[in-house]
Amino acid sequence: MPLFKMFKKKVKIESESNKQDRGILVFENTSEVIRAENILKTDGWEIRVMGPPPEIRTGCDLVIEFPLIEELNILRRLEDYKLKPLNVVPVSNALLKPIDLFHIKDFGQYLMVRAANMKITVDKNNLTIVNISGGGCPDVPYLASEMVGKHLAQSPSPKSIGHTLCGYALQLAYEEIKKKCLL
Repeated sequence: MPLFKMFKKKVKIESESNKQDRGILVFENTSEVIRAENILKTDGWEIRVMGPPPEIRTGCDLVIEFPLIEELNILRRLEDYKLKPLNVVPVSNALLKPIDLFHIKDFGQYLMVRAANMKITVDKNNLTIVNISGGGCPDVPYLASEMVGKHLAQSPSPKSIGHTLCGYALQLAYEEIKKKCLL
């Protein structure tokens, strides 16, 4: 077998292996997920906040996907902050894959991004935030009043003015729609 073919096959196997070597951390509540996310991202870990697969849904509606090979290091780091997940689950089959939090809908002139239960909609022509909706948290009307009508780049970020799970979810949607519109 030519050397090039051997190399190509090895790369393919490694790439498939990397896709499978992910795990998810399940926490009791959203505050723990947010704390763990901040700790792990500050330390430079490659993680993502996702929705839990239905098979393991317990506790809150968010999980953290992480590189499984780093499980012990991540758990030790979280233990430094007295954070302990309810469960650590290897993503061993398609049914255990975490669910993407983002749903994107293009309405022509408007683009809407939903993260968990919060939605943000932007006019694509002038990048003005035209609607914020969803959630049932007490700060959602305040978040909407501070953000709707403002240019996407000049609006305050939800995490700087929100204090609830809805504010956190809106922050995720805000970051995603900025990626879609400003980059």
